[in-house]
Amino acid sequence: MKNLTDSFVYLGHWPSAGSFGFNTDILATNPINLSVVFGVLIFFGKGVYNLLSLNDLLDNRKQRILNTIRNSEELREGAIQQLENARARLRKVETEADQFRVNGYSEIEREKVNLINSTYRTLEQLENYKNETILFEQQRTINQVRERVFQQALQGAIGTLNSCLSNELHLRTINANIGMFGTMKEITD
Repeated sequence: MKNLTDSFVYLGHWPSAGSFGFNTDILATNPINLSVVFGVLIFFGKGVYNLLSLNDLLDNRKQRILNTIRNSEELREGAIQQLENARARLRKVETEADQFRVNGYSEIEREKVNLINSTYRTLEQLENYKNETILFEQQRTINQVRERVFQQALQGAIGTLNSCLSNELHLRTINANIGMFGTMKEITD
């Protein structure tokens, strides 16, 4: 026994690092330590009886977590279904948009061709009107030049006849020229 107590004495004499060490005085420290340990056990030992209620709390918590997970799964499935519906609607709308785009491009091309054709026809009509106007103006100018030439020739002939002819010959020439002039006028009209 002496060896046993000597070993405790030697343990108490170990050099300690800081404030840690063994107290070998059994009578001074054990009753205080034991009372503290028993007090702590009694105080916290009351909770041992509450372990059953703690298990109930944990089971309730577990059930709430499982219910929350189930609800989350259901919400997830609903969200996935809504996402699929939205994707289907998006594909449908994209298809319709593509059709509108293609139809729009086709309509634009048709309108472009129609506009080009209409402009071409209008330009042809304007060209025809221009040519007709030019032809009309040429004919009018030619007729005016003919009339002036004819009038000048007639006045020159009348002047020559007046100076060279007698009155009787003069009247016959005037009547012949008037008849010729009337015939010529009927031809030009």
